[in-house]
Amino acid sequence: MKPFALLLLTALVSLSAATSFAFAEEAATTSSDSGSLKILGAGLAFGLAAFGAGIGLGYVGSAGLAVISENPALQSKVFIFVGMVESIAIYGIVMMFIILGQ
Repeated sequence: MKPFALLLLTALVSLSAATSFAFAEEAATTSSDSGSLKILGAGLAFGLAAFGAGIGLGYVGSAGLAVISENPALQSKVFIFVGMVESIAIYGIVMMFIILGQ
């Protein structure tokens, strides 16, 4: 339950920072608004991917250590599963660079 509350708090802070105030004397939209939203989107893409990969790596790592302690011959299969979890963080980095490159 605690990671869900942390994720909800992060989403709330991100959404409150993304909203802008409207004043009568300001222009409607500037180009810096889209740039700041790009940075926010890139940060969320990488941050949430890394957060999910960290949680997944905790589960896979603890289960993998239990398997290796019982049967050391399965060590290579455990490393494959750990690599699959780590690839999620790499996908987040790739998406971050795609968003910032537009």
